Amino acid sequence: MTVALLCCSAGAAAGEGTPADARLQESQTAYDGAKALQAAGKYAEAAVQAARALVLREALLGGQHPETASSLNLLGELHQVQGDFARAEPLLQRGLAIREAAFGKHHLSVAQSLNALATLYKVQGFYDRAAPLCERGLAIREAALGKNHLDVAQSLNTLANLFRAQGMYGRAEPLYVRAIAIREEILGGSHPATAALLNNLASLYFEQGMYGRAGPLYERALAVAEEALGKHHLTTGQFLNNLANVYKSQGLYSQAELLYARALAIMEETFGANHLNVAQALSNLASLFWEQGMYGRAEPLCQRALAVAEAALGKNHPEVAASLNILASIYREQGRYGRAESLFERSLAIQEKALGKGHPEVASSLNDLAVLKLAQRRVNAAVPLFARAFAISELRLRNEALDFSEARLASFLQYLRINEERLYSLVRAYPDNARVRDLALGAALLLKGRSAEETAGISRAVYRSLGPEEQGTFSRLRGLRNQLATLSLHGPGSLSPMAYQRRLQELAGQGNALEAELAKRSAPLRALAALPPLSRITGHVAAALPQEGALIEFIAYEDRPLVPKSGMSVSQQDHPLRYLALVLLPDATIRVCDLGPAGPIDAAAARLRDALASRDADFQPHAQALYQLVFQPLLPLLGKAHRLFLSPDGQLGLVPFAALHDGHRFLVDAFDFTAVTSGKDLLPRPQKTAPATSIVVLADPDFSAAPSAQPFSVAGASAQPERPGARGVALGPLPGTRQEAEAIQRLLPQAKLFLGPEATKERLLHLPAAPGILHLATHGFFLEDVSGPSQSRAVGHFGALGEDVFAESPSDPLLRSGLFFAGASAPVSGASSGMPSPLDSSLVTALELAGLNLWGTQLVVLSACDTGRGDVRLGQGVYGLRRAFIVAGAETVVMSLWKVNDDSTQQLMEAYYRNLLAGRGRATAMREAMRGLRATQPHPYHWAPFIVLGRDAPLRGWEPRPLEPSLTSPSARRR
Repeated sequence: MTVALLCCSAGAAAGEGTPADARLQESQTAYDGAKALQAAGKYAEAAVQAARALVLREALLGGQHPETASSLNLLGELHQVQGDFARAEPLLQRGLAIREAAFGKHHLSVAQSLNALATLYKVQGFYDRAAPLCERGLAIREAALGKNHLDVAQSLNTLANLFRAQGMYGRAEPLYVRAIAIREEILGGSHPATAALLNNLASLYFEQGMYGRAGPLYERALAVAEEALGKHHLTTGQFLNNLANVYKSQGLYSQAELLYARALAIMEETFGANHLNVAQALSNLASLFWEQGMYGRAEPLCQRALAVAEAALGKNHPEVAASLNILASIYREQGRYGRAESLFERSLAIQEKALGKGHPEVASSLNDLAVLKLAQRRVNAAVPLFARAFAISELRLRNEALDFSEARLASFLQYLRINEERLYSLVRAYPDNARVRDLALGAALLLKGRSAEETAGISRAVYRSLGPEEQGTFSRLRGLRNQLATLSLHGPGSLSPMAYQRRLQELAGQGNALEAELAKRSAPLRALAALPPLSRITGHVAAALPQEGALIEFIAYEDRPLVPKSGMSVSQQDHPLRYLALVLLPDATIRVCDLGPAGPIDAAAARLRDALASRDADFQPHAQALYQLVFQPLLPLLGKAHRLFLSPDGQLGLVPFAALHDGHRFLVDAFDFTAVTSGKDLLPRPQKTAPATSIVVLADPDFSAAPSAQPFSVAGASAQPERPGARGVALGPLPGTRQEAEAIQRLLPQAKLFLGPEATKERLLHLPAAPGILHLATHGFFLEDVSGPSQSRAVGHFGALGEDVFAESPSDPLLRSGLFFAGASAPVSGASSGMPSPLDSSLVTALELAGLNLWGTQLVVLSACDTGRGDVRLGQGVYGLRRAFIVAGAETVVMSLWKVNDDSTQQLMEAYYRNLLAGRGRATAMREAMRGLRATQPHPYHWAPFIVLGRDAPLRGWEPRPLEPSLTSPSARRR
């Protein structure tokens, strides 16, 4: 009734001959037509209809009517999507003001206006103005509609887009995920609105370098758009462009070009030649040609894109900066340095003002400008730019990656790796430049082993600082890991290969989600213990070195050209793998040594390791060859240092430096080696409690013992019944491990020994408290990462054990490393659903061990075969048992590099403990034990299989005692 009266009154006042209700219907028809044209992507035609509807409504209803506000909002949105921001803003502002006056500030229509205005500000780069509008609109909708409404999904998407534009990916992702869940539940997975959100989430992953996650989402979104909207719709064009970005980043240039060309054609057909979307498509195509060294094709496209972007957005928008950057890169590669420099500097200034000085795009521009300075041979001008860029990336890592699962963090670190490696190429080119040396070493200290550092931080927070809820989540995570290990152990069984892989992926995905949840909850606590910044990290580590010590950071890296070669595509440029050594002395002096190509070094390392593991009598030439390649060049840099803290990389993490030979003696006679994941491991670890001094020893497991009546399980995980065909593995007895354990108890009477049938997996995984020392003497294993054709059944072997336990070699190296305990060889009688498999109850993988609480454990000794081996990840260490125990909190881990001898290992370990109790450091004690055993067992196979990773300090809480003689008679040892 009220609307009808208003209509009549307005019509009379307007003096129109046409009845007011007919004109009102005309306005509604124009409005509906504009909405339909908007949905079809015909924005210019839609704007004409929307303007007509606005004129009629203002005349009929007045300038303050809610229907007038709707027309204002629609017309503003249409101007915004066409890049006419100057006309869009006042329309959207008027619409918002009318709705607030008519309905109050908490009405749903107000939320719609807030969303539209926030989107406009976001596109213009006015993030501070957009954020409060987004958040307010979302709060209104959630309060009025609940948390699972389609309008709420729209607000979540708008806010996520805003965070993503600012590089705040950790805040954006959960909003996208929530919005997708809402739209999939209500609209289904094949609706264009759902596809739009999939596209946005894919863009977030793409911008973090996670191409493997972005590509499938883009492909799914594109398939939906083509089916639902057609192959020439604007949305289809946008998705084509985004998928092409992935292909380009993967070096699939021909596929990318086809998609870019299709996207450009759609944009030009939709908007004409001078629209912002056209500029973006032109810029992307120009970038593709630039990466291929096709500068003649790239330059005119980029110039055209720049002109269109400046006309649409003004000269100071981030989109303009992107075009400037590409054009500058083209000029740089052509040697037109003057023109390139002015464009790079202008681009950088725009981005810093619009995005802030800590934005990822700013870091990219800083790196580009620094490369130009190098091309001009102005290294001193380049270094501060590289340093600023690295500091931005490091800040992203500290803030954004605190919410990441371990797998996600590893992917993010790999994404940052290209710029990190450029710094190593830089220091190789300019070893005499002190600022370059400091920058390269600082990068290595902060990034090497960072994945393990962050993962360990989550474990520390859960066990030491967080409450029952987080500990319950961690228990569920341990349960999932146990299920994943069990499923990997048995293979598909009755499941089809596809179902088996799907189940593995489900368990891994659930585990990643729990890891991310724990990471988010522990982030504030971990931030309090943050590493020193780039400017101070080197000084802090140097101060932690003993006066007679030195840190050697070995770095395996792809040597990328500092200045791209003109006319050559990115994919054509060689990136040979090399080794570099950075030496840090206690006075903070940094010295550099380029060790050369990785091929000869890796081959020499493999030959030496094989010769030692096989007891080759002619091992010495291999020991000398590796010495000459990787250690002899360092001697002039070490000065008088003899306590060496080695942070190996690549294949150097799998060789014992103590067994290298200089032609006169083994290095164990001249140097005291301690292995560290990274030099930052030398920094003091906060000690909140008194050191643990209890000792737990599991040794001489009775492998034939029957498994316990109930399968092992962890809170939150369902036990898995035995699968048909599950069986034990034939393992020989290890009498030397019992002698080893008894010798330890004679030296340390308080040691708790669990021998024979008591040496169980369940006992290890349920330690009541973190012991001061954990000693595990049993069979260990590492399955090689067997690769082959996709149809092959690559079977892993337990080396000398000769047993095929895993049906296929799992992809996760933490599932290919582990230890055996009591019951592993027990016979299986049938496939009773209530009985566990022997391997379920006796084999523990590194993945499961990573969940132990060893915060307070000073020393873990893995007196078993292959416990130091694993998959080598450049820059992040060796993934296997060593990583698991470090992540679990152990300060120092002693581990083996090959299959060790039962008898000589027992002798070595007894001597090791005697040296520890004499007050020697944890690495020094091993060195002395090695030297003692060498007197009776001269081959390094016997005395050099163990390395010490972590802290070298003497054990805390034990009073040193005089060195005791051996307690074991040679006649009692097994030969």
